[in-house]
Amino acid sequence: MPHVIVKMYAGKTEEQKQALTDEIQKALTSAIGSAEKSISVAIEDVDPADWVEKVYRPDILDKPDLIYKKPGYDPFA
Repeated sequence: MPHVIVKMYAGKTEEQKQALTDEIQKALTSAIGSAEKSISVAIEDVDPADWVEKVYRPDILDKPDLIYKKPGYDPFA
């Protein structure tokens, strides 16, 4: 039962968030065979000024073994 949490800069419309959710659901169904009824998706809006402390440091920098697609940016550069 996958539960996906998407953290992204605030400012996307509800329509964009729903479209993203639909694509995530399709990908989970296709890639790992999840049934639609077993999938849940949450979207957390993050203020860009808070990105490093609320997302980059705790979820990316501090958990490198969990990252399957690394970002192509360095917020400290």
